[in-house]
Amino acid sequence: MSSPSDADQPPTGGGANHAAHWRDDIASLVFPVPEHGAICAVHRGAFRTLLGAEPVPEACIGYFARFEDAFRAAAHAKILRTRIPLGTNLHLTSRDIGRKLLEADQIERGER
Repeated sequence: MSSPSDADQPPTGGGANHAAHWRDDIASLVFPVPEHGAICAVHRGAFRTLLGAEPVPEACIGYFARFEDAFRAAAHAKILRTRIPLGTNLHLTSRDIGRKLLEADQIERGER
């Protein structure tokens, strides 16, 4: 069992998706933002919007794996935009992520 002080830490062993994992206690996918020294959370409500369906943890983790670059870019953009202090955890909304997905799509279409 995790103590409150290590509740935001990823499971040991690392692995795919840079230790992104589901936390039932906050109904969110969490992933580390090492260069900021923090954890980023995406609530299942954001995934409901992104997936267009009632999310289950496996679908949320799969979506993160597919669009990890956009999630990480959204976290970095929010840190800069809202001046989140170093070491402070943050959360992303579906709008935060959607912006980066749209940018990536526009860039991809522009390269064709």
